[in-house]
Amino acid sequence: MLFDAGEYSGAYYLAGYSVECAPKACFAKGVKRFDFPEKSTTNKVHTHDLTGLVELTNLKKERSTATQVNKRFEAGWNVVLKWTEQSRYATATRDDAEAILDAITRRKDGVLPWIKQRW
Repeated sequence: MLFDAGEYSGAYYLAGYSVECAPKACFAKGVKRFDFPEKSTTNKVHTHDLTGLVELTNLKKERSTATQVNKRFEAGWNVVLKWTEQSRYATATRDDAEAILDAITRRKDGVLPWIKQRW
């Protein structure tokens, strides 16, 4: 694992991509075999904007409710939302990498387990 090898910038960057791929998986699940979705909709999937992807996959309302009910989940989302595709050019510290990995992977209130329940 990158984190264990001390590659904190790489761990941070790729952890963010795991969250980016999750709403894209939700979108893909909603496309039935032999369907041909509207081009304008599918073009919106080609983004790194996590907020936009949550909106596209109709998770915005559920996420809003979950963040109101669970402050730890909300804090995790706030950590994850600091990630962008431009993170690849930044230097992440051990604390940065640890924070995003924790926010993403917590079993009870992690961002990725929450999204996975919806795909």
